[in-house]
Amino acid sequence: MIEPFTVPFMGRALAEIALLAVICGPVSVFVFARGLSFVSDALTHTVFPGVVVGFVAGGMTGLVAGALVAGVLTAVVLTVLTRGARLTDDAATAVVLTVMFSIGVVLVSRRSSYTADLTSFLFGRLLTVTPRQLAETAVLVVVILVALAIGARALLFRAFDPAGAAAAGFRTGWLDLWLNVLLALVVVAAVRAVGTILVVALLIVPAAAARMVTDRLAVMAVLGTVLVVAAGYAGLLLSWTASVRHGVALTSASSVVLLLVLAYLLLLPVRLWRGRRAATPPDTGRVSPHELVG
Repeated sequence: MIEPFTVPFMGRALAEIALLAVICGPVSVFVFARGLSFVSDALTHTVFPGVVVGFVAGGMTGLVAGALVAGVLTAVVLTVLTRGARLTDDAATAVVLTVMFSIGVVLVSRRSSYTADLTSFLFGRLLTVTPRQLAETAVLVVVILVALAIGARALLFRAFDPAGAAAAGFRTGWLDLWLNVLLALVVVAAVRAVGTILVVALLIVPAAAARMVTDRLAVMAVLGTVLVVAAGYAGLLLSWTASVRHGVALTSASSVVLLLVLAYLLLLPVRLWRGRRAATPPDTGRVSPHELVG
């Protein structure tokens, strides 16, 4: 169970997943609380043109810078459209997603020599994570955690009581921008490992799965982190076993995400049981009037 992770590339892949788990667990709670699943999905796709431009300008070393610029730009534009232009969140997100991803596709189609590398960026290269990429992810993790710790209370206030937050003097527009930028940074941190298509699962599924067993946000964040680490370990082990021992090609990033979703499905009965238990009145030992009539 441990032997495959003594291989350097497997150890780096697991370390990358563990770093991503530290941020995806807490951030996914805010995504869940604010109902930002569609925004998270859009951010994973809108970084694509930045990835293309960064790759063309600086090769593989330019990917992070390009994705970072595109992600932050998307966060700012989304905030401006929803707050300034008074568009609904869904409409603004759909517009930005369509425009940015289309630009990325056009850029890729004009540079056929880069298509293979950029296609792999859509689906991730978890097993080719380098020590430099690990260091870059670690830096982003620290930045995200510090920013999240500074704004956590205000962001939660904004999530559950927007009017109250505004009345208390919080600038909700800046809080929206803060959270959107945090989401963009998480996407940038995760996108090379699991790809722009699969990173959305890391932003949505952990909190959704944790919600099956608890209503406390802090516990949801911790449990979401644990679930990502467990799915990462099991997914990498499954991919290794299938490929090395059975000759079956099984991508590691997809295995991790599928196991994370499987954990969500397995926890659904717990949520149903909790719901029925909450709906059942406690037995006080008293006989109700209806039972007397019957």
